[in-house]
Amino acid sequence: MISIAIDGPSGAGKSSLAKALAKDLGYVYVDTGAMYRSIGLYAVRAGVDPHDADAVAALLPQVKLGIRLIDGAQHIYLNGEDVSTAIRAEEIGMAASAVAAHPAVRSFLLDTQRGLAESQNILMDGRDIGTVVLPNATVKIFLTASAEARAQRRAKELAEKGQPADFATVLADIRQRDYQDSHRAVAPLKQADDAILVDTSSIGLQESFDLLKRTILAHI
Repeated sequence: MISIAIDGPSGAGKSSLAKALAKDLGYVYVDTGAMYRSIGLYAVRAGVDPHDADAVAALLPQVKLGIRLIDGAQHIYLNGEDVSTAIRAEEIGMAASAVAAHPAVRSFLLDTQRGLAESQNILMDGRDIGTVVLPNATVKIFLTASAEARAQRRAKELAEKGQPADFATVLADIRQRDYQDSHRAVAPLKQADDAILVDTSSIGLQESFDLLKRTILAHI
């Protein structure tokens, strides 16, 4: 089985590019970030501070996650509810970053994530896929872009959804998430030693797709 691991900071375009690449290559796409966002959403709805490791761990026995492909798109289900849209709120992104720092949460999801790669060709993106989840992945890519470029893209995305956002605020959120993700005690965001660095700061979505596809095909 072939496994492709794409890691990188928030807003680098991992999910959009990974979905498109998986469809083009005929692989199963696994969005691990959606799993953490779902747990973050559950914590927020339960009135639990996502930074409180013990309180979040106490919620995990109540969490049942499911992944289904519908018309080629991955949908994530939280206790039977399709939360694919709800988990994309900015507040939930911050909560996801917080809960992802807890060892209990990472352990809770690790077996599920690894199991998905055992019987099918997959493309998985996240923060620690190449370093922790799939250390023996066929191809590892670390996808990044400057904080400013990522903030510009995020602000534009929010505006297109009718949610205008101040660039300075979005940039501050990006930098805060970068700090949280790279300084957590468990599985911090970092480039795996054998990962290929791809920086998309100065190129668009199509150019990024083409570059990633060429990189993957050259290494499988």
